[in-house]
Amino acid sequence: MSLYRTELRRLAKRRFTRYMSLLGLLVLAAVVIGVFFTNQKIGTDQLAQAERQAEQSYQEQVRWSEQERVNCEQAKTAGTPNDGRYPDDCSVITPPPRDQIQAEWFLPSTFNFRETFPETLIPFAAILALVGFVVGASFVGAEWSTGGMMNLLLWRPKRLTVLLTKLAALLTGILAVTLPAAVLWFAGFWAVAAFRGSTEKMTSGAWQSFALTGLRGVVLVLVLTTIGFALASLGRHTAMALGGVVAVMVVGQFGLGILLEMANVRWTEAWLLPTYVLAWMTKTVTLQDWDSCNATYYGECKPETLDITWQQSSVLLSVGVVVILGAALWAIRRRDIS
Repeated sequence: MSLYRTELRRLAKRRFTRYMSLLGLLVLAAVVIGVFFTNQKIGTDQLAQAERQAEQSYQEQVRWSEQERVNCEQAKTAGTPNDGRYPDDCSVITPPPRDQIQAEWFLPSTFNFRETFPETLIPFAAILALVGFVVGASFVGAEWSTGGMMNLLLWRPKRLTVLLTKLAALLTGILAVTLPAAVLWFAGFWAVAAFRGSTEKMTSGAWQSFALTGLRGVVLVLVLTTIGFALASLGRHTAMALGGVVAVMVVGQFGLGILLEMANVRWTEAWLLPTYVLAWMTKTVTLQDWDSCNATYYGECKPETLDITWQQSSVLLSVGVVVILGAALWAIRRRDIS
């Protein structure tokens, strides 16, 4: 009997795997449905309503300015202390120009596929990465804690082969959930844009960019699944992976961020893992140092910037996978499993 097919079957039949996968898919579906009902297509009725609201807002500004100017003149005539509320010349209290109050401000939310869809790929990858991490940790952690791993190694004594086969089956299962979910995610938001927004200006270049971002999201899901699997195998318990994440994110990242801020270290975000995850998905994250000032020709002050790119993130993710998975393989090969 093939160990790979056996592990695939065991992964699919685990209730925890099914429930977590279903929960993740339900959350994704809830996001799509929520976006659908909180957006609407912009038509002539919405534009006319926005124009009326803009005019109403302008008239309110006119009435407010007139009343404030009258109050200012009365206060000046009565000699009431100003306290900086009114200017010296009351005539400068005027409403803003009509063209500064734009009708676009009053339009309802609409879903523009080209502009907004890339932002949705970040929560998509984050939700499925969390599912993959927990499922991966539980998949091997339960084997260690129940003694199933020891029994399996009596039948298949090649330790590294067994662990890597389990990992291959796990990644296959996660991929089998992630790829159809990605297709449905694209289709769902395309429907949202078609019925509650706009699908204009979609070019082959835009589709290629979306596909590459989605591919990076899938890779992120597989990476975090592998890390969860490796941590649980290293600690021989699911809690090892979950506890490790809590320690890294809460103690390491949150505490490190506070420490760096107190020490006035430049580019604090460059030392935090979420920055690199975001850079992996968005290709570039630009950090700004507002304590520095680069004066322009017109006297404008611009902060210094530092770019974190997806290439730098790929190095960090690769090193993390190699180190953690390598430690798990070393542990299962060298340590007593009884």
